Amino acid sequence: MSEHYYAVIFTSLRTDADQDYAEAAERMLALAREQPGFLGVESARGEDGLGITVSYWSSEAAIQSWKRHPEHRAIQERGRVTWYTHFHTRVCKVEREYAFQRQA
Repeated sequence: MSEHYYAVIFTSLRTDADQDYAEAAERMLALAREQPGFLGVESARGEDGLGITVSYWSSEAAIQSWKRHPEHRAIQERGRVTWYTHFHTRVCKVEREYAFQRQA
């Protein structure tokens, strides 16, 4: 990734409703990957329904464009109505990063 980039941290608590959640999540990931400025994503969800998804973007303009994408907006609304009891979104500028990888 470049020296400076942005992270969107989406923390959510799921309801018990499935109603095509996995399919919608896969579609949103595929669509996000097509967006200019998308750099990557990491996601995890616990057995208690708490999930954290961090997507990485090259600029705030790229994040705003994704936020306004019509299909993404429709899924956001469906999430409010069906899939989440609550969620929280944070946008952060990444100043630096560190990594470790064990050698085999």
